Amino acid sequence: MSDIAVQHGMADVYEPSLFGTYSKKIGMWLFLLSDSLTFGALLFAYSYNRISNPDWPTPFHKESIINATIMTACLLSSSLTMVLAVLAARRGDRSWTRNWILFTMLFGSAFVVLHGMEWTKLMGEGMMPWKNPWAATVPQFGGTFFTLTGMHMLHVTIGVIYLGVVSLRKVFLPILLVIWGIVWFATPGDSFFHYAVHALLIGLVVATVILVLKPKDYDAHDVEIAGLYWHFVDLVWMFIFPLVYLMSTRVTG
Repeated sequence: MSDIAVQHGMADVYEPSLFGTYSKKIGMWLFLLSDSLTFGALLFAYSYNRISNPDWPTPFHKESIINATIMTACLLSSSLTMVLAVLAARRGDRSWTRNWILFTMLFGSAFVVLHGMEWTKLMGEGMMPWKNPWAATVPQFGGTFFTLTGMHMLHVTIGVIYLGVVSLRKVFLPILLVIWGIVWFATPGDSFFHYAVHALLIGLVVATVILVLKPKDYDAHDVEIAGLYWHFVDLVWMFIFPLVYLMSTRVTG
């Protein structure tokens, strides 16, 4: 009886959750708030440099804009599939929750691959973070471009790994290792993907630690929280796409 009394009294110890929501969701909102400050600073720096320099280069031609538009379509489609995953999770449909998350991961992976191809092409044209063909007048162009787009691409990559852990749990770990090995050994040593693929290896280590130290069966709340992160990443791209690509399009007569 005493044990029952103690357990019954414990309910009064905890305060009601903020805004009537659960703590993990509040934590994600706080993280996204801090992350929005980071992207806000990067977007402001890029915008300030662009406005203040009349010789700002326009390296993106028709092919680049088409590629960036397809990338945008991939992210918009991934937002839709993420919404469907959350709805399926709320219904308790585990099968379709996993399927919709896998579709989201597919669209996100396509975005990363297309973005990496764009980077590879630009690097082949002599554009690097520390130098670019317009260094005489705009030395900071390469640094601002690669920092802003690279930070976003890193977030998308983290998001794909995050969703893989939520949907597949420990099954995702060997899949991630195989993908890393294929890309590492199949790409030439001077390729962007040859070195950038190590982000997957770091993600593999972090995911392994999380799944080993705190194994769990992720529920509808976890899927919703993952969706918040994914929608934030998609929203940021809606600022980057017009600012970086559409406003720097090379117009030919």
